Amino acid sequence: MGDSKEVLSAFPQDVKAVLGYSLRRLQKGALPDCDARRMELVGKGVWELKTADERTWYRVMYLTRVGDSLYVLHAFEKSSRKTDRRDLEIARSRFQQVIMLRKNMKEKTNGPEE
Repeated sequence: MGDSKEVLSAFPQDVKAVLGYSLRRLQKGALPDCDARRMELVGKGVWELKTADERTWYRVMYLTRVGDSLYVLHAFEKSSRKTDRRDLEIARSRFQQVIMLRKNMKEKTNGPEE
C-alpha cells in the first residue's frame, strides 16, 4: 500500500533480502525468517517484521493474509527504540484503506446489503 514497495526496494540489499524472503514465506503460509511482533495498536491482524544492520533498524508492517492477499501497510527505518507516531498513523490509515477496499469488493461480489 502507498509507497511501501518503493521504500522496501530502497533498503540495503541484505535487509531487503531478509524482509522480502520473510514476506514470501508468509504468503506461502509459513513463519517469517526474521523477528516479528503483533501490532494490534495499528489494527487487528497487523504484524511487524523487524531486522537491522549496523546503521539502523528496519520495519515492515503488514496485515496477515486476507483471502489470498497479504497487505504490506508500511515499510520504514527507525533510529530509536520507540516507533514514531507518524509511522503508526501511516500504518493505521493504510489498514483502514484495506478494510474499506475489502468491504467494497465484498459488496460488488454479493451486492449491497439490505
